[in-house]
Amino acid sequence: MEKNLSGGDLIPSNEKGHQSATSHTIKTENHKAARALYEAAQQRLLDVNSWKEISGNVSASFVLNDSRGTIVRRPAMEGDYIRIRIPGSTADETREFDWVRIEKIVEMRSPRGTAYTGMRVRPATPPEDVDREIEHFFRQDATSSFIVEKRGNLIRASVYGRNEMPNTVTGRAFRKLRNLLAGLGAMLGISRLQWKSLVKGLLRVRRNRELL
Repeated sequence: MEKNLSGGDLIPSNEKGHQSATSHTIKTENHKAARALYEAAQQRLLDVNSWKEISGNVSASFVLNDSRGTIVRRPAMEGDYIRIRIPGSTADETREFDWVRIEKIVEMRSPRGTAYTGMRVRPATPPEDVDREIEHFFRQDATSSFIVEKRGNLIRASVYGRNEMPNTVTGRAFRKLRNLLAGLGAMLGISRLQWKSLVKGLLRVRRNRELL
């Protein structure tokens, strides 16, 4: 399988800071099974509110918000925001969530049966207060690209991080320290554990109506 069908559309070059790539691939028994798994993975990818459920208990929580900051229960769209609560944080009490904005969603299919769905997000200000500072432990230059793709009987889910640097450009001392620790932890491998759980969850096979 090629790296992806159209990675240049969603994955920026890494100009500074850390980069990462986390993938999981499954080979199905036939084309019908591949198509069914791809469609399920595509649906799960865009169902941001289910990411914690499919990733496991140690996962961060992800809540989809529209451009006005209202929580929504639907597939993700360009211009939406994702509110993130990392494990062990006191975000529910302090309102110190991390936010990203969905800046691009791409879906492609070819007559030869290859298919590709991807979504790129970037650290953002909270949608209800765009005059605030970037609320994320990475700087605004960072991106995360989430991709599911199908080629023949192979299905792959991937997360690509680019230009990842701790967001210490903030006037709040507590937030600066928190971002430094969270950002360094993510760069040292904590985010890889999160994304590995997610990509495996995206490709989990359904049997007897249950996720295995």
